[in-house]
Amino acid sequence: MARERGLDLIEISASADPPVCKIVDYGKYKYEQEKKKKEAAKSQKGGKLKEMKFRIGIDPHDYTIKIAHAEEFLAHGDKVRVQLQFKGRQMAHQELGYELARRIRTDLEGMGHVDQEPKMAGRNINMQISPHPERQRVRKFANFKHGKFINPEEEDNTHESDHESELAAEAMQQNGNGSVNGNGAGNGAAKPKGESAPAADNARG
Repeated sequence: MARERGLDLIEISASADPPVCKIVDYGKYKYEQEKKKKEAAKSQKGGKLKEMKFRIGIDPHDYTIKIAHAEEFLAHGDKVRVQLQFKGRQMAHQELGYELARRIRTDLEGMGHVDQEPKMAGRNINMQISPHPERQRVRKFANFKHGKFINPEEEDNTHESDHESELAAEAMQQNGNGSVNGNGAGNGAAKPKGESAPAADNARG
């Protein structure tokens, strides 16, 4: 039957009883199988696993810097492993650690989802966050740069100001190079060596 159709008879599942076969175009079938393997490998590969450490009672500014880095990792498709560290007597207040974990989860919910719930391990609480599909990611700290939040309009003005300063510096440099020649003369043409300046006393009469 396969020969009559110009197709091939291949075995799909040899372990089945009876074995399962299928009539297909073998070239097309092989191409589709290879394509599926590549797609599966691509989805399994994913991004890297990044680790972010937070101290219990972390300074608010330090917290914002770290959470912005975590958001950046998720934006690049990486997973983020969050480690909350207790020191000394802080172990008596583990609720503070879980409260911090909830805060981190909320701040990053636009970029990823928690696939490992917060769990105590020794003196740390560990939590893992995986990125949302790229089209579903919504950044909260995109404008946090150089340790502070920057208004996009202010950032554009800063770039323009820097560019204008660079142009002014280049213009000054060019003027400086053109104003002095090798003999230290000014912009005027150099006088011939044999020519002397007229003496003021020649006008005496």
